[in-house]
Amino acid sequence: MKPALPLRLAMALMAFVSCFHIPMTALEAAEAKRPNILFILVDDQSPFDLKIYNPDSPLQTPNLDKLADSGMVFTGAYHMGSFSGAVCTPSRHMIMSGRTVWHLPIAPWGSKTCPPELEQQTIPAVFNRAGYATMRTCKMGNSYEAANKLFTVRHDAIKRGGDEESGSGWHGQQVLNYLAERETTKETKPFLIYYGFSHPHDTRDGRPELLAKYGAVNHTDPNSVPSLHSIQPKLPLNYLSAHPFDTTHSDVRDEVDVSGVWRHRDEASIRNEIGREYACSENIDIQVGLVLKKLEQMGELDNTYIIYTADHGIAIGHHGLMGKQNLYQHTWRVPFIVKGPGIKAGSRTEGNIYLLDILATLCDMAGITPPETNEGLSFKPVLTGEKDIVRDVLYGAYSGGSKPGMRTVKKGDWKLIQYEAPDRSVNETQLFNLKENPEELLLQHRDTEIAQLSGVHPTPAQTNLANDPAYAEKRVEMEAVLLAEMRRLDDPYRFSNQPSDNLPEPPKPAAKGGKGKNKKKQP
Repeated sequence: MKPALPLRLAMALMAFVSCFHIPMTALEAAEAKRPNILFILVDDQSPFDLKIYNPDSPLQTPNLDKLADSGMVFTGAYHMGSFSGAVCTPSRHMIMSGRTVWHLPIAPWGSKTCPPELEQQTIPAVFNRAGYATMRTCKMGNSYEAANKLFTVRHDAIKRGGDEESGSGWHGQQVLNYLAERETTKETKPFLIYYGFSHPHDTRDGRPELLAKYGAVNHTDPNSVPSLHSIQPKLPLNYLSAHPFDTTHSDVRDEVDVSGVWRHRDEASIRNEIGREYACSENIDIQVGLVLKKLEQMGELDNTYIIYTADHGIAIGHHGLMGKQNLYQHTWRVPFIVKGPGIKAGSRTEGNIYLLDILATLCDMAGITPPETNEGLSFKPVLTGEKDIVRDVLYGAYSGGSKPGMRTVKKGDWKLIQYEAPDRSVNETQLFNLKENPEELLLQHRDTEIAQLSGVHPTPAQTNLANDPAYAEKRVEMEAVLLAEMRRLDDPYRFSNQPSDNLPEPPKPAAKGGKGKNKKKQP
C-alpha cells in the first residue's frame, strides 16, 4: 500500500501546478489580445488628391479605398502649423509628443514651455514601457530624432526615386522584413509599427509605368515647361497662375525651387507635377496594400488598428502656390483614415482633430495611460460613435518667414485667415464660408482666363468675404475667436489689430543645417 503515497503526492503536485498554470495561460491570452498598431504617415499629401475626399480625382488608390470602406474617414483632420519653413519638422514633433505647436522643444521659448527629456514621453518610449514591440521606417531628417531613435527597430532613409530600392518600395520592404522576422521568431508581443514614406514629397521621381499612366515626365530643365497631355490630371478648381499677394514667405524654397516646376505656374507645369504626385501616391498605395496583405496572411489584421495620414497637405497649383507654407484647406487639412476593432465600417465623421491627438488616442486604444506631458485629446469617442467632434474650434499657424506670418481659425462653417508681415508690407485678411465656398475661391478666380482653365465661375458670395460689409460682424467674431486661441495656445506673436499683451519678443529658433544665408534644404 506504500506506493499509493507517492501517487497521491504526484496528483497533488499536478493539481498545485495547474492552479498556477491557468492564470499564466490567461495572462498570455490577454497579451495576445492587446491590439497591434500600424501608423502610416506619408510626406506632403493633400486630402483632395484622394477619391475618398475628391470623387473627381483620377488618382487610383484601391488599397486606401478598401481601408476607408472598412473603417472611418475623417473630414476634419488638421496639423496645427509651423514656425519653420520645414513644416514637417514641428508636425512630426507634435505627432510624437502630443504637444501643441508652441510647446515643442524646437519652438520659440521651447526651453521654457517644454519639460526636459520630452523624448521619454513620446510614442516609442511610452509603448516600449507598455511592453509593445516598436518598429519604424520613414524618411531621414526633419523630424524628432531624439524620439525616433527610441524605436526598438529602426530603418530610416530618404527614398524619393523611381524604382523599388530608391523609392517607396524600400520603406515597404522594411516593414515586410520585420513582420517576417516576427513570424520566424514567433514573437507574441503586440507591435506598434510607424510606417512612414519619403514620397510624395518632391523630388517626385515616380515609377516609369506610373508616370506614364498619369501622362507625366520627370522634367529637369528649369528654362522650359513640359508638354501637355490629355491624360494628365486636370488643374485644381482653385488654380491660379499666381497668388494675389505675398503670403509672408513667398520666397521659401518650396515656392521657387521645386525640381520640375521652379517658379512656373503655367497649366503644363502644374498638371505635369500633379501627375508626378499621383504616380508617387499610387506607388505608396501599392506598398500599403502589400503590408496589409501580409498582416492578413499572419492572422493579425483583425486585431490591428490602422491609421493612415500625412504630416500636412500640399498646394501644387492650388491658389497659385506650390508648397505647404500656407493655411488653405488643401494644405492645413490632412487625409485621415482609421480602421480597427470596434470601428464601424464605411463610416465618415468630421472629428475636428489635430495630428497631435494621435498619441492620446493610441494610448486609449491600447489601454495605456498617456504621459502627463501630452496636450492632445483622445478621439477614441469619435471612433466608437459616441461623439462627432472632440473640439469646436481649430487653430493653425505659419510663421516660418516674416513675422507674425499667418494664422487661421475655423469654427463651424466659418474660417478666417490673417496675414501680416510689416517688413513686406503685407496685411491681409480672408473670411470664408466653407459650406458655400469649400474651395476658398478668391476674387481672382472670377478672371475670365482663369475660369476657362479651371472651369469654375464663382459668384461674389463664393469668394473672400472679409471686406464685405454684410459680413463685418462675422469677421469681428472670428477675429475674437482667433485671439482667444492665440492666447490659449501661448502663441508668442500678435497682429497689429490685436492687444500686444505685453509679450516679449520671441527668440529666433536655433539655426540648423550649417552656415550660409541661402542654404537650400528640402523641408
